[in-house]
Amino acid sequence: MGDAEVLAAFERHLRVESGRSEHTVRAYLGDLHALLAFVSPDAAIPAAPDLAAPDSHILALVDNPAEVSFPRAEPDSDMVGGGALLLRVELSDLRDWLGDMARANRSRSTIGRRAASARTFFAWAVRVGLVERDPALRLSTARPRHTLPAILTAGQASDTLDAAAVASDDGDPVALRDHAMLELLYASGIRVAELTGLDVDDVDCGAALARVFGKRARERVVPVGAPAVRAVVDWLREGRPRLARPDSGPALFLGARGHRIGQRQVREAVHRAMDRIPGQPDLAPHGLRHTAATHILDGGADLRMVQELLGHRSLATTQLYTHVSIERLKESYARAHPRA
Repeated sequence: MGDAEVLAAFERHLRVESGRSEHTVRAYLGDLHALLAFVSPDAAIPAAPDLAAPDSHILALVDNPAEVSFPRAEPDSDMVGGGALLLRVELSDLRDWLGDMARANRSRSTIGRRAASARTFFAWAVRVGLVERDPALRLSTARPRHTLPAILTAGQASDTLDAAAVASDDGDPVALRDHAMLELLYASGIRVAELTGLDVDDVDCGAALARVFGKRARERVVPVGAPAVRAVVDWLREGRPRLARPDSGPALFLGARGHRIGQRQVREAVHRAMDRIPGQPDLAPHGLRHTAATHILDGGADLRMVQELLGHRSLATTQLYTHVSIERLKESYARAHPRA
């Protein structure tokens, strides 16, 4: 078994057994290719797979990907180690790899993610019998620094959405689509991958609710505000029919060629919207998610409710937004209090 076969098996595990997102699969495999290149720079490294388009047909083969499991294989003397360089990596190799990144001034978050990729890979390799022991068990990394995310003020968010609405007044289908996407991102706080995965039937405009599938295919229902509902209705009535093709399928948002819109196109649309308002942060779609969560908390919402809305498994993740709100409170206090 060579590295190409090992990586292909690990990819199947991530997609089908673990139900990981396309972004996670791409990141983990890219990290393992980087590890291979480090431990053996002169070896023939298998090309990283092209993961630009989601391989959704794999998950379509099963009713519930999260419940799919693979039996543990017994270690085989011909397979353990084998011809795969990855399966012969030691703890010292992993430490040298992370140390090399630290010396190259790579960010803590990047180093931490690559360490997590290695841990996930070797834990899987032990479970399925490809290696006898896990070299990453004693691998430690510095915790990433949590910086407060950039967000829009309520006024900036309103100005951005108003500008997108004005841009769509002439009925241009792309402008109608962009306005609907912006409104939906800010109204619901959903992730960009969740937005691109929406189908037409997933948004109930009458009930002002949207059904989204989050990480590991976890389903949740989120409320949607009235302005977002109106923007989606306008897109469905006047914009989508002009971009749709016979093979467009049920996708809610379409690209210029009539296929399901991609995450890169959504990011470009958000950046265009930010550029229309001088002096405000140039946010990505995730910045609108941060903004929505912070504004909801500032309005008095319960932290547990925001956790449910955002689809966080851990309340600790949601608590980041309380830090954002406290920081804004301190700024307001410093401006307003005479003895601040």
